[in-house]
Amino acid sequence: MARNHNLNLASQGTSLKALFTGYLVVVAVGYLMAIVQIQLTHGLADGKYGLSIDDIVYSYYGNRSNSLLENKLHGSMKPMATDDERAKIISWVHAGATEEAYENDGIRQIFDAKCIVCHNADAGGAVPDYSDFKQIKERAVVDTGASIAALARVSHIHLFGIAFIFMFVGLIFSLASGVPKPLKVTVISMPYIFLLIDISSWWLTKLNPNFAWFVIIGGGAMALSFAFMWVVSMYEMWILPRYREDNRDALLDE
Repeated sequence: MARNHNLNLASQGTSLKALFTGYLVVVAVGYLMAIVQIQLTHGLADGKYGLSIDDIVYSYYGNRSNSLLENKLHGSMKPMATDDERAKIISWVHAGATEEAYENDGIRQIFDAKCIVCHNADAGGAVPDYSDFKQIKERAVVDTGASIAALARVSHIHLFGIAFIFMFVGLIFSLASGVPKPLKVTVISMPYIFLLIDISSWWLTKLNPNFAWFVIIGGGAMALSFAFMWVVSMYEMWILPRYREDNRDALLDE
């Protein structure tokens, strides 16, 4: 007599478990790469390794005591030029960032050697083209953080992309039978709630730097919910069946 097939992670066949596991592992690696990318971009906004409130403020509200170009040279672009080269560019900015000085005082040679290899017309996206002096000049003014256009572009990409990721992670986790219904509903809902908080906080921080804390809270809560769903799902697929048969129906909250 065939064994009853129960609708939970522990009772699924090896093929389906392999499918779920492959997806979860790849998404986890992608999540780790996203954290690395955040550390190497936003995390260096204040010139120091590690994500801080100042990094969030500088990224979205800006460091309004300096120009964007100067802040980048003190922050994420600091390793790309020598101390003397950075000092020379910053002095040029403070002197008014004129095109004449750009051409005649060796500033153009620094940009050609150190910047244009990445910041060029073929880079695409939000990367400025520093072969065009006009775009350099635009970044030699007061740093007001991310532009409205950049926020709109990044916001819709994150809303669509992260929602899809958590839909499938949540779908797999919904088959976990060992999690109480209130906790399961809370954990599945958390990423969507805090995704909206996180992205809304980008826009609010653009207006007022005090909202930067909500960016940290939103991102941290999403990470915690992802980690919880990931660990529970892997446990119920591969470890729980070694100890006992699971006869519960996860979708009926048994």
